[in-house]
Amino acid sequence: MSAKDKLENKAQELKGKAKEATGRATDDPELEADGRTDQMGADVKQAGEKIKDVFKR
Repeated sequence: MSAKDKLENKAQELKGKAKEATGRATDDPELEADGRTDQMGADVKQAGEKIKDVFKR
């Protein structure tokens, strides 16, 4: 996994956490769900990158 990919995935994860927290604080379930979706997307990308790293060896 390249450093650029790691940073992009981490940024997406942090963005999702911020959205989720904002949604919870403002009682906006749609924003909260959107934040969780962003976090899951980042997790999937990170897993995909790790799998690619295994096959590069």
